[in-house]
This record gives sequence, C-alpha cells and structure tokens, in this order.
Amino acid sequence: MKINQILDKIDANQLFVPAFQREYVWKRDNAKDLIASLIRKYPTGTMLTWETNNPPELKGVRQYDPRQGAVRIILDGQQRITTLYLLIRNEIPPYYKESEILKDPRGLYVNIKTLELQYYKQTIMQSDPYWINITDIFKKTVQSIDFIKNIEEKYPELDRAEKYKILDNFKEIENIPDIDFKEQEIPAKASLKEAIDIFYIVNASGVNLTEAELALAQISGYWPQAREIFKKKLEKLKEDGFVFKLDFIIYCLLGVLHNIGSDMTKLHDQSNEERLKEAWKRLDEEVLDYVVNVLRSQAYIDHSDEINSVYALVPIVVYVYKQRVNALTENDLKKVIKWFYYSQIRQRYISQLPQKLDKDIGIVVRAENPFDELLYNIKLERPLDITADEFIGVDVRNALFSLMRWYFKSKNAICFTTGNGIRKNMGKKYSLEWDHIFPYSVLKENGYNRNNRHKYALAQEITNRAILTQMANRRKSAELAENYLAEVKQKFPSALKLQAVPEDETLWKLENFEQFLEVRRKTLAKELNHFLENITITEEVEIQIPLDELISEGESDELEFKSSLRWNYQTEQEDKKLETVILKSISAFSNWEGGTLIIGVNDEGEILGLDHDYRSLEGDKDKFELHLRNLINKTFGKVFATTGISINFQTINEAEICVINIFKGTKPLYLEIADNNGQKFEKFYVRSGNTSQELGLSEISEYIKSHF
Repeated sequence: MKINQILDKIDANQLFVPAFQREYVWKRDNAKDLIASLIRKYPTGTMLTWETNNPPELKGVRQYDPRQGAVRIILDGQQRITTLYLLIRNEIPPYYKESEILKDPRGLYVNIKTLELQYYKQTIMQSDPYWINITDIFKKTVQSIDFIKNIEEKYPELDRAEKYKILDNFKEIENIPDIDFKEQEIPAKASLKEAIDIFYIVNASGVNLTEAELALAQISGYWPQAREIFKKKLEKLKEDGFVFKLDFIIYCLLGVLHNIGSDMTKLHDQSNEERLKEAWKRLDEEVLDYVVNVLRSQAYIDHSDEINSVYALVPIVVYVYKQRVNALTENDLKKVIKWFYYSQIRQRYISQLPQKLDKDIGIVVRAENPFDELLYNIKLERPLDITADEFIGVDVRNALFSLMRWYFKSKNAICFTTGNGIRKNMGKKYSLEWDHIFPYSVLKENGYNRNNRHKYALAQEITNRAILTQMANRRKSAELAENYLAEVKQKFPSALKLQAVPEDETLWKLENFEQFLEVRRKTLAKELNHFLENITITEEVEIQIPLDELISEGESDELEFKSSLRWNYQTEQEDKKLETVILKSISAFSNWEGGTLIIGVNDEGEILGLDHDYRSLEGDKDKFELHLRNLINKTFGKVFATTGISINFQTINEAEICVINIFKGTKPLYLEIADNNGQKFEKFYVRSGNTSQELGLSEISEYIKSHF
C-alpha cells in the first residue's frame, strides 16, 4: 500500500489503531532516519495489519461503525505511520490526542542542495536559503520552480547542473508519499487473541516494545479499557508528585497476581481477567495511595524525582497487598522504610530487574519477616555501612544525595536563606534545589574546572551542596562561603547543624575547601549510618535458598528428585512399584546425614508437578499426603513417620511439588523389599553422591558402629 493511500484511509475512517497500542514515543532522530531511508529508497520496515469486522476498542474519537463492514487495524508499524502523517499532513492523526505525542517530530528541515536532514538550528539555517521545512515540500507551500527563481535572485551564478540537482532533490521528496510501504496481513479469520499473539511475536525481540508493554497489549485485548484506566490512576499519582510509567503498573499486577517479577506472559491469558480486575480495584482504591502516603509521611519522600529506582516499590506494593493495610504495624512500616532506603543507596535494582524482583517478591510472599530477610540479602552483596570515601567525587545523581535529603527532612532542616522548613510545599517557587556551598564560579577561577577532572568532581561533590528552596537559590549569588555561612549562622543558628555543615569557621575559607569536604564526608557518614540503623531493629536471619534455585543446582548427596510417587512417565500408566523407590530414598537419607527428596521433578530438574499422582489417587494434595504418610508409617513405623520427616507442598510455575525433608536418623532404618517370588528381604541403603546405594551385609555392621 502506498504511503498516501495509508494516510487517506486513516482520514476516511478505514484504517484504525487499537487502544492497546502505546503513545507515540519515537524520538526525533528516529523520524529523521525514517525520512532519510525513504529518500535513499532503503528498507524502512513493514506495517502489520488485520482486517476484521469485529475490531477491539480503538484509539481516538473516531470509532468503528458496524455498518461499514470490515476495517483494517494497524497492529505494528504505527510509530512509522504516525511519523509520516505528522510530517506529510502537518497534523496529529485522528487516533491520537496531542498529549500522546510525546516527542513531536515536526519541524524537520532538509537541505535541498545536499538532502541533509536536521531539526532547526538557527546558526546554520538562518543565513542559508537551501534549508526548507520538509513539510512545506509535502504540502506544496514551497515548490521547486518558485524556489529556484528565488535562489537565482540571490545566487545569479547558479549553474544549470545545480538547478537540475535541486529539481531532482525536490522530486525525491515529493515522491515519498507514492512509495509502497510493505504490508503484512494477519488472516481475517484470526480471533482477537490470535491477532494480539501475532503482534506479540512480531515484537518479541523487545526492540520496539518492552515485555511490560507487550503484556499490557495482551491485557487490553481481553480488558479493552485497561490502558486508559491505568493512565487515569497515573495522572492522579502524578498530581501528588509521584510519576510512574505504565510498566510500573504491570510489574505491580504481575507481583500481586503471580508473585513474580519476570514472566510477563503470565498476564497474557484471558483467564486472568476477573482476578486482574479485582487486583486492580484494590491497587487503585487502597494499596498504591497507601504506599505513596507512607513514603511521604514516614520516609520523607515528597516526590518520585527523589527515588533512584521506583521498582523498589513493587515488593512493598506486594507486601501491603498481601498483608492488608489495616494489619500493618508501625514497626512493620519502619522495616519497610529501612529496607527501601538501603535498596536505593545500594542500588538493588540497577541491573537484572526482573530476576531480582522474582527473588524479592518471593521472599515477601513466603517469609515471616520479609524485610529483615530482604535487608540481609542486600548486606550479602554490599556492606550496609556508609563510609566517608563513598562521597568522594559523587554528584547529585548519586543515591546518597537522595538519602541526604530524606535525612535532613527527618531532622526538620531549614532553608539557609528563607528559614522555611525544606519539607514545606508552598508553590513552585519553594520547590527544593541543591546549591553549591562554595560557589562553583569561585572554585572554577581557582582551578576546580573541567580542565582538571578530579578537582571538577570535588567542586560538584554532594558534600559541597545544601538544600535550598528555589526562591532562596535565585537570591543567592556567587558569595564566598565564609561570608555566606557566617550570615546563615547569624540568622538561623541551627540551620548549619541540621544539614550537617561543619561549624568550624576556618573550614569555610576558600583555601580550606578540600578539608571542608573531608570533614563533612565524615560527619555525613556517621550521621546517616546512625539514622539508618535507628529507624528500627532488624534481625539477622537464616535465609533459606529458594526452592527453584535449589532445584536449578541439581541433585547432590543432600538433594534428590523423583518424577512421581506412583505414575510411570515411560509407560504412561500407574505403577505402584515406584512407591518403593521413594521409600528407598527416604531410608538412605535417614541412614546418612539427612536430606531432601522432591517429588514432581525429573532428573534434569524439569518441574512436572503431581497432577498424574492426584488423578491416580482420585484426590488432591491432601489425599496425596495422607497416602504418603500411610506408606511411611506402614514401612518404617509411627515414630519415624512423626519425627523422622517433614512434608510440605510448594508451587513452582503453577505446578505443585512435594518436598520431603528427611532428618538424620538416630538408629538404622531398614527397608523390607519382596523379590519376584514374593519372598521378603531387609535391605539397608545410604546416600553415595547423588544416588542411594545398598550396603552389603559385611558393610552394614561396620557402618552402623561408626555412624550411629
């Protein structure tokens, strides 16, 4: 389909964009590259469409009328199509609002002599008549013949070859709307779910859409209003100073529904719909607002700009959702805040976000004291104590600076110039800024400039910063620190101490600048550590390795996998002989040092689950456990069945498995096994590597003497 046909169909209400598509997010460089490719006749990607008379909810004010029959839906390529519409029509396409054009690509200029493309730069374009807004060429407000006449007046020496070159270049641009834009079509018989699945496959590389955006597209397929509903909530949170993206909402939904942070495909299926709507109702009406209010009222965080990674809020959201708001105590919240602070300064989510959320959400869901355990996990990766050296050369982008602000707010610190508390919100002019204590203009003149990287970093260091209101920062000039701080001390005697500024006046002199930094680093490190440690007491905890991690490490002398209790996967039928294999492993662990037997996992660590066993027993996990305990009781006796093992069930990837912990036995455990003739023999097994080995009669006596 030619580009001008695509645009005409959009205008004629024949080509739509579904509501689950995201906003226009291309950058100007993307738009420039697209036009450059079209000029050069390079490949420019494709458009994926689906013709249907049962379309999903559509973007924009123009809606589908069933009387018009089948219409085309743009599933992929809408960023390219939107770019072309904006540049060729100079209007916003009808499926978008102005607020949804995040980076307007209009205003692209072409040098008609060289075909170079640039966005307007006054220094190179003001005096060069060859630069033309490319939209003026598309809309024919600038035409080639008139343009050449004007150029000839300015450059009479323009030769014939140059004129023809300009004419050719005009034609290259004017012909762009007639270029065929390759179209791929989804079969008309496809269902909405199938169409979205194809859309997902096309974008599965993650180059165009994030996994969360793809998940949102799938959600919108079975809940068409979801995107707009989520965006309304984000707008309300933004009004309160907390700016999140739609991705954040999807991570929260994944966390509360499936207790994970990575596998977004869990949200793709329509079976999620009712649970997802119920979960969103609680997130919208209760949980998200509660978490934001806790941050503001108890963590001294007034807006999301102060947060290094907002994804640290996801485990908190899951925790509040799980525990219920009215069940949380003051100490619970203090532990949450303490962990949150450390997650920021120790950059918990700077990399491997989905995997770390998996781990942390798992702890939140299963642990008795989750934030003690989460904090201990951070400690295993990096020391919790802040050292003075950590401040050297770091600027306001470092998470330590956010911690400084929160700490100063907790002390009711005040602005050095106005005396207002730095927590007060009294209009935009009182918003917080960070100002150099030793003015950079003065430091720059004394060698602390970009020519000396080390000294420049010291000038910008956060220990040379004070928190002021915007109004105060506008009033403050490049005044010497010794004069400025003396004035502050006189007007507001407590102000310097509240922001951990050294009060030794000799340190305020320019020649002592680096000594000032050194003293303030030590003061801040000491005070911040004290602040963090005393939020609340957290306990050192014994952290169990998550079961999925344990399984991924494979079988060992302490761990064994069995596919089933009584289902033979090779013959695909019930096989009660397998129960003896389970009993053999239990006795071997008991006769050794103890260990763990997991049923429902094969030798390769693949999670199979217990469904076959449940069907064989005509029951569920309760009947499975009863049957297993009866086997153990009958074989090894009641004492061992009650004291020698523990049985629990866990779910991994929606499959239930049985975990049997066998304790080290206090006496030998024999297993009675019948041979092919029905004659019974007692056998004695122990662990050897990752297998259960039978000991011969001559070995049993010696082993028992040394082991029991």
